[in-house]
Amino acid sequence: MQSENPLIADFVKLANSAAGTLAGMSREARDTARERMREAMGGLDFVSREEFDAVKDMAAMARERVEVLEARIAALDAKTSD
Repeated sequence: MQSENPLIADFVKLANSAAGTLAGMSREARDTARERMREAMGGLDFVSREEFDAVKDMAAMARERVEVLEARIAALDAKTSD
């Protein structure tokens, strides 16, 4: 059996309204924080994972070529010093 006391009914309505308002404020604060973070991070130079992996592969190939060239130079130096 529900109470028909208008004071209690008004209090319940007030509590429900306050809970809804707090939830809305929380959502708005979270969205604002996300937007500010996006703005702050937007000025930074980030690369995608694909770009990073491509440059990493290029560096590995360059290292291999340098090793081959160093070996050739060492062999040529050995020939000329004989």
